[in-house]
Amino acid sequence: MTDLYSYGPWAVIAGGSEGVGAEFARLLAEAGLNLVLIARKPAPLEQTAEACRSVGVEVHTLAVDLVAADAVGRIVDATADHEVGLLVYNAGANTCSEHFLDGALADFQKVIDLNITTMLALAQHFGRPMRERRRGGILMVGSMAGYLGSVRHTVYGGVKAFGRIFAESLWLELREHNVHVLELVLGVTRTPAMERVGLNFDVPGLRVAEPAEVAREGLEQLPHGPVFVAGGNTEDVARRNDPDRAKVVLGTHRFMQKLMNDG
Repeated sequence: MTDLYSYGPWAVIAGGSEGVGAEFARLLAEAGLNLVLIARKPAPLEQTAEACRSVGVEVHTLAVDLVAADAVGRIVDATADHEVGLLVYNAGANTCSEHFLDGALADFQKVIDLNITTMLALAQHFGRPMRERRRGGILMVGSMAGYLGSVRHTVYGGVKAFGRIFAESLWLELREHNVHVLELVLGVTRTPAMERVGLNFDVPGLRVAEPAEVAREGLEQLPHGPVFVAGGNTEDVARRNDPDRAKVVLGTHRFMQKLMNDG
């Protein structure tokens, strides 16, 4: 494992209450980093915070919806006195899983704001002092959904594709300043959020990763950006890059229908 404490005394985890975010928090706390955990639901947020405090680090929490107009301002204020050496942006759910022509544009906008607008604002805010200190790390959690089009992921797949290209570009921009940037691409992972939406984890051939597994991989690979595909899904991603896009999209569509219990 990388010497995580070398990134700096404080880490900010957006989406740090449960699942992969909670595992990031646990690993960073065990490495000695103080934490600012951000999530929408106060109860699981405090539960994770208490578990991290038990190993002797300082943990602050901020219960805020990351698509709220004042979210970035509140995060900036809450971390104003902290030297943040690591940003983990783990918030990026598909909050509007509708067919595009049936969904409301305002709801799709929230998907964009969660996955792009707020992420960019936080990466810029925390990245600037990292560049000046010539030390730090930015880890953004992506999705295999960003490698191809998919029904009910029309906007979500697009924002995840953007996130990967953004990470590659930011990696280029900051690599000479000793600031590590990584897009951690997740496949199907057994998180509380995925369990709540009722995914079918029993589809034959489906590879299901565990939150602790992918969080560990992400922190190990952070110095080796710009992109790492977690959970043993490298070959699947390679197949999704096939230039015959109709074949790839249609083939994966049938698999996704089974995964989402949608026919």
